[in-house]
Amino acid sequence: MVETGHGATLKAAAPAPIRRLPEAAANRIAAGEVIERPASAVRELVENAFDAGATRVDVVIADGGKSLIRVADDGAGIPRDQLALALERHATSKIDGSDLVNIASFGFRGEALPSIGSVARLTIVSRAEAGGDARAETDDGGAWSIETRGGEASAPRPATRGEGTTVEVRDLFSATPARLKFLRADRTETQAIHDALRRLALARPETALTLRDVTGGGEGRQILSVPAHDGGRDAGRGRRVREILGKEFAANAVAVDALRDDLRLTGHAGLPTFSRGAAAAQYLFVNGRPVRDRQLSGALRAAYADLLARDRHPVCALWLDCPAARVDVNVHPAKAEVRFRDPGAVRGLIVSALKHALAREGHRTATTLSVGALGAMRPDARPSGPPRRSAPYAGPRAEYGFRAAHEPPGLAEAPSARVEPDPAPQTEASADAPPDAPPGAFLGAARAQVHEAYIVSQTEDGLVLVDQHAAHERLVYERLKAQTAAQNVARQGLLVPEIVELGDGAGPVLEAAELLADLGLTVEPFGDGAVCVREIPALLGQPDVQRLLRDVADEIGGAAAGEGAGPSGAAEALKSRLDAILARVACHGSIRSGRRMTGDEMNALLREMEATPHSGQCNHGRPTWVKLGLGDIERLFGRR
Repeated sequence: MVETGHGATLKAAAPAPIRRLPEAAANRIAAGEVIERPASAVRELVENAFDAGATRVDVVIADGGKSLIRVADDGAGIPRDQLALALERHATSKIDGSDLVNIASFGFRGEALPSIGSVARLTIVSRAEAGGDARAETDDGGAWSIETRGGEASAPRPATRGEGTTVEVRDLFSATPARLKFLRADRTETQAIHDALRRLALARPETALTLRDVTGGGEGRQILSVPAHDGGRDAGRGRRVREILGKEFAANAVAVDALRDDLRLTGHAGLPTFSRGAAAAQYLFVNGRPVRDRQLSGALRAAYADLLARDRHPVCALWLDCPAARVDVNVHPAKAEVRFRDPGAVRGLIVSALKHALAREGHRTATTLSVGALGAMRPDARPSGPPRRSAPYAGPRAEYGFRAAHEPPGLAEAPSARVEPDPAPQTEASADAPPDAPPGAFLGAARAQVHEAYIVSQTEDGLVLVDQHAAHERLVYERLKAQTAAQNVARQGLLVPEIVELGDGAGPVLEAAELLADLGLTVEPFGDGAVCVREIPALLGQPDVQRLLRDVADEIGGAAAGEGAGPSGAAEALKSRLDAILARVACHGSIRSGRRMTGDEMNALLREMEATPHSGQCNHGRPTWVKLGLGDIERLFGRR
């Protein structure tokens, strides 16, 4: 009995009896988990083709896969007497059910075909390979087809095709109109299919793969086409990476190959300066299976933690190989996630392997930066259209970057009022001429400072532009990390302690006082909402203490708000917090833009950059230097 607010009672409705759902309804419910969108159907069908040993798979779609999906392969095919069985739930040739650990195939659930057939019009045309073990004795060697409409299968009928299988899906989700309404625009669904096939192409480089969009009829347009690659697994993967991720990624990536016990990580990881605004360009594979796993993504973020800004994401293609018993692939209906027996070992391998690979080539910056710089310097790269009305038109000087005659030059050398010719030709270099770079100095020798912010350096084959603040920020950060690790941060006491008003931020800063003391920053309480700063790291020189502590307070507050967001544990969260504070401190201890440097100071900075890991980018992931090749510069002026 249920009592109402007016004192009356109502008799509770009797529960409905438990009943078995019709098979068609059960299949449609299951399809909601397995087939989320057209890309899911394409992925399942292509994985079936891979498991059938196909050397070529051709995919055709229309209207984002909503009206047509056709997947044709040259694999082993399905015998006539097994076509109907292939459309039943949990019917598969991949496993026999006795071992759910050592799964080497892409598929194993036996749900894809019945799930698709329950929500769409499905047609399978297949011809089993001649002499194959799967071929029934009653099979006459020809092709056979079978159709489903609303989950009801027809009897097999003779058809025509070569060895292999063609699966055609029309009017996807026509049996579940509610799901159809939730699909995105055709262009978005096509992009999702393209991305799924790119991942599968990386997973199986020995198989040729094509994707064609025939929306509107005719031959349509080809979206993807990659050939099959032989010559070994690693060589095939390398060639496929260049095809899928492009030549730019290949030129701006570091090779990764690390082994720990029975775990091996191989592949390529992009330089920090070759990053993206989203994580869509991260391709991760476990035992050859493409996955989107939070543990792996978290390890990837940790490896790039102090090399990228928080809103930037690395580009990578990484393969993790391990014994099948150490990973469970049966934890997600779409097989997109995995679970490791020892996730700590996997995370440790990924973080350490990537950190070592990036440190090995941490001086490099993305080649795309040079291309962009050269493009910006071309006369035809000036802004198109009329000048903005919000500011008066300044003519070609503002448009091309020329300076007015009355504006002071940006070079560090003092300007001469008048240039006098040499009284006699000199046979030896002038005593005050800038020194040449020592052998092996890839950043060259400093020649000038532009706008008191950028160093111009000459190399053997071009010139280098260095952002002095970003470069020195990385150097100070690496020194602070080394001193902190050695528990030897040198401090300098302030002659007059600095009182900093922080308001509500004072509490978290004082709670972290012990941590800050390890970094050489000594703080004490000083009334409500204020702290007293007595010591700062000696490496910082004479920073703006007020601004420094406010930035540190912001970092501590932000870290506290995000604490516990990941599975890294308290120790790793503390290390991340420490590194973030160090990065803030380093920013205040670095050379600021606007400071004029001498030639010796500039060259000393270049030499230290060459000897410091990760000097190709600052603590926020921005590049510290850009190289312009001499040939490219000559082309700018029509000399080539």
